Amino acid sequence: MKNQENSPEKKEKYKFILFTSGMAIKSLTAIENFKKIGDEHLKGNYELEIIDVNKQKHQAVNYQIVALPTLIKLEPQPKRVIIGDLSDTQKVLQVLNLV
Repeated sequence: MKNQENSPEKKEKYKFILFTSGMAIKSLTAIENFKKIGDEHLKGNYELEIIDVNKQKHQAVNYQIVALPTLIKLEPQPKRVIIGDLSDTQKVLQVLNLV
């Protein structure tokens, strides 16, 4: 009998929101760095919503964003938040509970 919990069908999908500031260098770097982390460590098993606060200020208020770029892991719980360009891969993995 197969272990149902470890089957690919049961694997939880990671859900993230990345708050950015338009075409700012740090924001573009954060997007690029996160995509590398997602592809390498999550094997593409994630959804990433990118919110440009220049266009959607209300979202920044809703999520109480105080610095940019900010990445929020929504799922699976617990919720985690990391600020910066995500260039320190090990730190990102630790903060997001991915290691």
